[in-house]
Amino acid sequence: MTCFSFLFRRRNDSVNNQTFEVDEEFDVQNVKFYSYKELRTATEDFSPVNKIGEGGFGSVYKGRLKNGNIAAIKVLSAESRQGVREFVTEIKVISEIEHENLVKLYGCCVEDNHRILVYNYLENNSLSQTLLGSGHSNIQFNWRTRSKICIGIARGLAFLHEEVRPYIVHRDIKASNILLDKDLTPKISDFGLAKLIPANLTHVSTRVAGTIGYLAPEYAIRGQLTRKADIYGFGVLLIEIVTGRCNTNTRLPVGEQYLLERTWDLYEKRELVGLVDELLNGDFDAEEACRYLKIGLLCTQDAPKLRPSMSSVVKMLTGQKMVDERKITKPGLISDFMDLKVRSSDKTKPGQKNTSYNAFSGSDKGNSTISSGTSTSANTTFNTMNNDDRSV
Repeated sequence: MTCFSFLFRRRNDSVNNQTFEVDEEFDVQNVKFYSYKELRTATEDFSPVNKIGEGGFGSVYKGRLKNGNIAAIKVLSAESRQGVREFVTEIKVISEIEHENLVKLYGCCVEDNHRILVYNYLENNSLSQTLLGSGHSNIQFNWRTRSKICIGIARGLAFLHEEVRPYIVHRDIKASNILLDKDLTPKISDFGLAKLIPANLTHVSTRVAGTIGYLAPEYAIRGQLTRKADIYGFGVLLIEIVTGRCNTNTRLPVGEQYLLERTWDLYEKRELVGLVDELLNGDFDAEEACRYLKIGLLCTQDAPKLRPSMSSVVKMLTGQKMVDERKITKPGLISDFMDLKVRSSDKTKPGQKNTSYNAFSGSDKGNSTISSGTSTSANTTFNTMNNDDRSV
């Protein structure tokens, strides 16, 4: 076991003229420490040719390590104030766990001011770039492959929610955070926003962070985080995989722009099969595809307590458990959330503090990343046991 202390300072904040410090000390197990020189060599001096991704907290490069392994090397941007916490969180979370449907952390670099994570390289990129992206992809996502991906993601989440102690809420389940290996086995990635929640607590109140379109209403509006927030995000993702389209597309007619809203409309009309991706050319199990869409609706219900646990979702996806349509109610829709924000803003009295949410472009087309405009720290308030998060 290795124990070391992180101390990061940001001396110049052009907006608030403040100094920001994070002092983190924690035990690290099963993690290799790489030198900056070794990672520079692996990526050919972080050559743009080897860059395979870029996000809000830095860039990802493909590199060959000394032992010959190909790795995905995630470099934290020196300008990223928020990213330091994500870096620490990601090491804490992923270094202690291992599962077929989670990315594997090889190690990290904490030399001088460099903060770098080293993961196993996954050949087929992310779902957002292959299945949902507008770019060319040679991958054939037939129905069997899509089913395998859905079940794999569900099993990975069930592991995080029910087998790990303390259990882990990912907080940013979305297509761009699902990577695919050479066999198209899905791997949940990017644990920078994850929260570890003790078993005796049902939820924590925390700053809102995630991606619009995948955010559960109770979390987006009140900041109440439970496993049910991940389950909502998974429900949206499940529908995306079956339909082959992003959850939001403003280029479509008004009634079809929001995928979840469209799914509910067609469910009420008993026309769900019409949503299945046309690229499948009718070569799919219609009954199974409609079952998956119904499970997506179950996972995205407005009331958290009505959403099933992830272990129940796995059983429904694999046919071990029936989908009880009597439990399907109208999902929490992004259009309702946006309307609530507008109405809440209109009712704010003069001088009254109004919590705002600042959205900025995310990596997914049609999606935005969101964070609470009133939050300046990562402080978390723990709430005592209640009945709001019982699995069904």
